[in-house]
Amino acid sequence: MIQEAQITESIISSRFLVTGLDCADCAARVEKAVKRIPGVTNATITFPAGRLNVDYDPQQTGITQVIDKIKKLGYEAREEEKKLENTSEVFQTTDFCITGMDCADCAAKLEKRISKIPGVKKTQVNFGSSKMTVTHSGSVTEILSTIEKLGYSGKVDTGLKTKKAPVSFWKTNQYAKPTIISFIMFILGFTAGKLGAPELAVNGLFLTGILLGGFLPAKNGISVLINAWEFDMNLLMTIAVIGASFIGSFEEAAAVIFLFSFGNALQSYTLDKTRNSIQALMEITPDEALVRRGQTEIRLPVEEIKTGDHIIVRPGERIAMDGKVSAGYSTVNESSITGESIPVEKQPGDEVYAGTINGRGSLEVEVTKLARDNTISRIINMVEEAQGQRAPSQQFIDRFAKYYTPAVIILAALVATVPPLTFEQPFEKWFYEAMALLLVACPCALVISTPVSIVSAIGNAAKNGVLIKGGMYLEEAGNLSVIAFDKTGTLTEGKPQVTDIIPINGLSDKEFLAIASAIESRSEHPLAEAIVKYSKEQGAEISSVLASISTFEAIPGKGAKATVNGKTYQIGNSRLFTEQAIDIEAVENEVSRLQNEGKTVMMLGDDKRILGLIAVADTLRENSGQAVSKLKKAGIKKVIMLTGDNESTARAIATKSGVDDFRADLLPEDKVDAIKDLLAEHGKVAMVGDGVNDAPAMAISTVGIAMGAAGTDTALETADIALMADDLTKLTDTVRLSRKTLGIIKQNIIFALVIKGLILLLVIPGWLTMWLAVIGDMGSSLLVTLNAMRLLRVKHED
Repeated sequence: MIQEAQITESIISSRFLVTGLDCADCAARVEKAVKRIPGVTNATITFPAGRLNVDYDPQQTGITQVIDKIKKLGYEAREEEKKLENTSEVFQTTDFCITGMDCADCAAKLEKRISKIPGVKKTQVNFGSSKMTVTHSGSVTEILSTIEKLGYSGKVDTGLKTKKAPVSFWKTNQYAKPTIISFIMFILGFTAGKLGAPELAVNGLFLTGILLGGFLPAKNGISVLINAWEFDMNLLMTIAVIGASFIGSFEEAAAVIFLFSFGNALQSYTLDKTRNSIQALMEITPDEALVRRGQTEIRLPVEEIKTGDHIIVRPGERIAMDGKVSAGYSTVNESSITGESIPVEKQPGDEVYAGTINGRGSLEVEVTKLARDNTISRIINMVEEAQGQRAPSQQFIDRFAKYYTPAVIILAALVATVPPLTFEQPFEKWFYEAMALLLVACPCALVISTPVSIVSAIGNAAKNGVLIKGGMYLEEAGNLSVIAFDKTGTLTEGKPQVTDIIPINGLSDKEFLAIASAIESRSEHPLAEAIVKYSKEQGAEISSVLASISTFEAIPGKGAKATVNGKTYQIGNSRLFTEQAIDIEAVENEVSRLQNEGKTVMMLGDDKRILGLIAVADTLRENSGQAVSKLKKAGIKKVIMLTGDNESTARAIATKSGVDDFRADLLPEDKVDAIKDLLAEHGKVAMVGDGVNDAPAMAISTVGIAMGAAGTDTALETADIALMADDLTKLTDTVRLSRKTLGIIKQNIIFALVIKGLILLLVIPGWLTMWLAVIGDMGSSLLVTLNAMRLLRVKHED
């Protein structure tokens, strides 16, 4: 057992797995009981994952006492085990939800500060989804405490995707109330001044607005300075407002507070809109389902439904859980998963997904995945992770911003001191200019220009059935010059059918089919499935032959062999036989004829001779030609097909699909070599396949793209971009979305730099004012955010 505990001063943090919990109330009772154990300083349970985090003093209690307490409550518990290699220190990874984080630069400072906590190995803040992942050996409590010290709120992320109840804008937006208060006090002060009220009363109103409206940003800015030794926009604003008040510019300082709060409130609102771009995915899954257990039907929350349960889905209802149809016939609208609006026919044995809509028939579905593991939850998790990954352009901007802010602070100090000391200019005027310059110092607009664009684009793609794994792949998709396609299951349907059987050397059709299908029944290749299916349809007796198979060997890229009734048989392409010096001359003409018809030909033989031929044809997907044509119109220079099929079959499919070139007779390693050649010649190359057989080629390409990934675990995990439906036209939409994103990122960077540059130039003649500085800074941040949000509404062609 690997113990997940680490001593931090006098407190140990351990994690336990608790089994048997079947309701949230039960979990709460366990948490409360553990908290009452003497020496336990904190206990947090994640339901329904069953993970219990406990912080305790080892001098007063220990692992045994915690487990005993849980057992007394009727549950089982054990320590969760997780150790990093080559280290004696034990680490755990915890996800946190952060609220109040409305600046990408602030997110970077939070990440930096958390990384400095003793026992923290790695910190990654996902600004796009307001989440933070920490690998640490110490207490969760210390991390939460540091988050609060920096002016944010944090809580441990349970990992379960649930619907969010509508929350008032005034509760979610921390700048809403300061904005209203500062506005009211500014208007009162301004009006009082115009009406000739005493200066003390007027300044008192302005000062009240400054204190009440500026308390929150001042508190946050000072917290960041004390805990992270970093300057952020909040602190720069605070210094500028204090400086303005010091020289008697109360009215302008009050205006700055209002404009700053108003800008932050608007920016927070627009960022929430962007971050919630995938909230619609969470909303589509029902909270409960009708479950049949034995002869009883009962409506249960999805968290309480287990694998193996049977749920009843009535016509028009949304399916609550991933599973397989066990009874009934219907059509299901799977657009929420695949982006395809055409309903798909479902019958017993077919997979269905949570959140999809049942048609007119009634279905009974056997649950195959828990609510937290269903396809929708996995897609949401992957999208959130993707939104948090830094794209190449963002990495460059982060490095630039690191030096930008200190440089502007030094410039502000020079503005405040050089004119008065060197040119005998009024100190008050240039001190004011320096304070205004500080308000321009934070590179928020520049830093936020890329991540908001990436978040918006990835959210848009997810809602349209395309899963993009990160900003890097989104950017690379827009730079592609060549796209390589696998043939079987990609350009073609991947459901080949037997068209011809030609037995020779005295075998009857049924004997021939029985031997061939018995061997192929052990293979998972699509061609093998076609032969087995055809044999059953023709009534070949394969059960007796199956029982006599003693050995089976798959030969990648060539075929398979097996021992049947003590005799060795093999089935595969011509290469399988020629490499063993078996003469195929007698069937070569027939093979050529069939191949010229675009069919794949397999030979069945023993270890000495050919016993016959089986021809199989795979039909081209209905939209493959359209997809290839659209890619060329979108600017892709070359479209190529890579296949293990023979040259004649490959040429027939290539001609029908309209690809520019093809390479045939390729083994998996040959496809890798082909991609290497294309990369050397063209630079940026994508490989499109099924995510399993083509994984090596996809891995070495610039972008690996899997299609038909809904329900395919390997494709979802291995691909850089996953097309959830078997629709290649989505690929063109993805390329266009990527190019649109790259364009908007460039626009945002130009907007941010030009606006900042113009504002800074106003310092030279001494024309820069504080309110103009705030409008320029917050305005540029809002401008790039709103510009990036246009990506949420980019239309995908049907």
